[in-house]
Amino acid sequence: MKLSDQQFEFAKDCVLLEQWMINHGYKFTYGEAWRPDEMQKIYFKKGLSQIEGRGPHGNRLARDYNIWVNGILTYVKEDLKPIGEFWESLNNLNRWGGEFIIGYDEDNKPKFDTCHFERRKLS
Repeated sequence: MKLSDQQFEFAKDCVLLEQWMINHGYKFTYGEAWRPDEMQKIYFKKGLSQIEGRGPHGNRLARDYNIWVNGILTYVKEDLKPIGEFWESLNNLNRWGGEFIIGYDEDNKPKFDTCHFERRKLS
């Protein structure tokens, strides 16, 4: 499957996700979508990303959202879990950032990228 076809399928799932969030009373705005390779290098060097080379944002297969629950902007995993579960139910290639560890905080507790929604790239 060509990358443009994968991007189109990802975009369609984003539309479904957004409609689902609206229907379930969530407010959202867009965060980062496409990320230039230079920015990915900076994020990696600063420890803000675990991916050294081009990642899903660079392939236009990821989008970050800012999401409000009951009028409050949140990145708490438990608050966003229903959204992540819906996202992953749309396609087995979809991954929600609340389900994978991206690093550890100063207390050695795992950090998750709960505002991140991506699709695994097919070779």
